[in-house]
Amino acid sequence: MIPTLEWLPTGVNFLDQTKLPLEETYVLATDYKQVATVIRDMIVRGAPAIGVSAAMGMAIGIDRSTATTLPVLTEEVALIAKTLAETRPTAVNLFWGIEEIRSLYVELVAKDTTIPEIKASVVAKARRMYDEDIAACKQMGAHGASLLPKEGTVLTHCNAGALATCGYGSALGVIRAAIERGHKIDVFADETRPFLQGARLTAWELMKDNIPTTVLCDNMAASLMRQGRIQAVIVGADRIAANGDVANKIGTYGVAILAKEHNIPFYVAAPWSTLDLATAHGDLIPIEQRAATEVTHSNGKQMTPHGVAIENPAFDVTPAKYVTAIITERGVLTAPYNQSIKAMATQTESELTTV
Repeated sequence: MIPTLEWLPTGVNFLDQTKLPLEETYVLATDYKQVATVIRDMIVRGAPAIGVSAAMGMAIGIDRSTATTLPVLTEEVALIAKTLAETRPTAVNLFWGIEEIRSLYVELVAKDTTIPEIKASVVAKARRMYDEDIAACKQMGAHGASLLPKEGTVLTHCNAGALATCGYGSALGVIRAAIERGHKIDVFADETRPFLQGARLTAWELMKDNIPTTVLCDNMAASLMRQGRIQAVIVGADRIAANGDVANKIGTYGVAILAKEHNIPFYVAAPWSTLDLATAHGDLIPIEQRAATEVTHSNGKQMTPHGVAIENPAFDVTPAKYVTAIITERGVLTAPYNQSIKAMATQTESELTTV
C-alpha cells in the first residue's frame, strides 16, 4: 500500500506529492508548524489525508510541548489548532481532524489527567485515525463496487486514491474494489489543471497497481462521452453540504454537467467525515484561492504574459442534482440528499445500508 503518511518516533513522515511521479521522496515533519506547512504546500493533499494529517499535527504539537502545567498546555493547544486550521479552508476533514484531538484533550483535562498521559492518549488517537481511514476506504469500496460497470471505462477527476487518503483511496478505492470483484475496468484520468493531480498522481498510483489508465486533457471528456467511450464517472470530495452539494477539485462541476447531458452516472466517494451537516448548501462552502504561479508557471517556467490577471480557485461546487449517488463507509446515499444524509446520520451501525 502506498505510504502517504506515517507516524514515526522521529515525527510524521509524508510522501512528497509535489515531486511525483518522477521522484519518490519523503518529508519528515518534527513539529506541528512543519505539519501545517506540509498541508498548505500540498506535500500531502486529499481531504481524508489532510484530516488525519491535521490530527497528527495536533498530536505531535501536544506530544512535543514543554509545558509543565495544564493551563499553559491548553494555551498551546489553542495555538496549534489555530495554526493548522488556517492551512486549507475548503476540506472539512481538516477541521474534523483537529476537533477529534482537541475534544479528546478537553475530555482528558476535565478528568485531571496527567500531561504524560494526555500526550500518550492523543498520539494513540491520531494513530487509530490512520488505521480507521484505511478501513473506511475499503468499506467504501465494498459499498460502491457494484455501482460501476462490469466492463467499460470510468472517468475520474483529480486524485481520490491512496495518495488522497491513508491508503486504498475513496473514488479509486471503489475502482480497486470493483476490479478485485472481477469487473473489467479501465480508467480515464483527467489531467486536472493546474496542479495536475490526475496526470501526476492518479496515473502514477493506478499504473503501480497495473490498472489500465489513460490521461486526458481536461477539455477532452465531452467528446469522449459523446462517442460512448465513458460508462461512469467517479470522484472524491473535499466537503459535502447537508443538501448533497459537493465541493471537489476545480473542474468537477463541468464534468458532472457533461455526465448528466450524456446520461452517464456521476458518483462521489467520500468518508463520512467529509459530510458537513452544519453547512446547509454548497454556496456556503469556503473556496480556497491558491497562488497565481500555479497557473502562470509549469515546471518553473513561465507560460503566460507578464502581468496578466489570474484566477485560481482550488475547488468548485457541484449541485446535488448532478450526483447519482454518494458512497460512504456507512453506505450509499441517494436523492433527495437532504433526507438521506439526515437519515444516515441518525442510524446505528446495524441499520446502515442504502438510504
